[in-house]
Amino acid sequence: MLKLVHLHQSPSSQLQPLATLQTTLKSSSAVAIPSKQPPSAARFCSCCGRRHFIEAATAAFLPVSPPKSDASTLHTDDYSDLLNKIHPPRPDWYEEFYASVMDTSMKSYEAKIAGYKSQLFGKLKGRAKRVMEIGIGTGPNLEYYAGNGEVQVFGLDPNKKMEKFARASATAVGMPPKNFRFIEAVAEAVPLDDSSMDAVVGTLVLCSVKDVNMSLKEVKRVLKPGGLFLFIEHVAAKDGTSLKFWQTVLDPLQQTVADGCHLTRETGKYITSAGFSSLELNMASLYNDPFSLISPHVYGVAWN
Repeated sequence: MLKLVHLHQSPSSQLQPLATLQTTLKSSSAVAIPSKQPPSAARFCSCCGRRHFIEAATAAFLPVSPPKSDASTLHTDDYSDLLNKIHPPRPDWYEEFYASVMDTSMKSYEAKIAGYKSQLFGKLKGRAKRVMEIGIGTGPNLEYYAGNGEVQVFGLDPNKKMEKFARASATAVGMPPKNFRFIEAVAEAVPLDDSSMDAVVGTLVLCSVKDVNMSLKEVKRVLKPGGLFLFIEHVAAKDGTSLKFWQTVLDPLQQTVADGCHLTRETGKYITSAGFSSLELNMASLYNDPFSLISPHVYGVAWN
């Protein structure tokens, strides 16, 4: 049974409480979102073959709590090939430049979203010791684990140049080195065991993955039964609005300059249809500026 909350719309950046709707829906009533992803990513979505491949690959190179921290040691040739097909390698100078820009340019956004993140990450306290972050980036979320010496964070990102920034963020908030692991990987093919994580976190990442459906299947696969998926994502504006018009016009440019980020992706619909047992989904407008391209957001928690 899928317990679903209504889409609570926040007119401004003021933090809104998560509310629960008492209505329950049969999971079969959720409409499946057809994947519109490129064939190169979609061909890894075959449940049986891909699942067996991932199980074999992960068994070969990844103990769940490996002692080493260098992401480059995690990959066999097979997994590297898979990673490169889903996320074709960029030149080193581009990945270094993009990681540096993300490290310096997102501070105002992080200040704006901090109230929402504090609310969501508070749900992990006392409930999650093993946390996977998809799209860890430069590690802006690591501060929300500060003071919790028991939590282990497995940070995934396809851009290996993000690692030094993420490690610096972990050090800055006092996270012991043994509690943070950077893994060069994509959300569509996670090199971690089934039911191995207490929680998965994704913030500003599903906008840029190639296959949202496959990414969410992987989230569900690695989560333990009852595990939490925390998410905050910018999404498409309402149809018929001037903001949606400009998002549509500028979306191709955004994908080019922002490493595949989509302005018009309706991520909330994908999460709703992913088959989680329970879901709290909220909507917010982060900026008062009606022309801010990433103002519309969805945020919330899903239970596996």
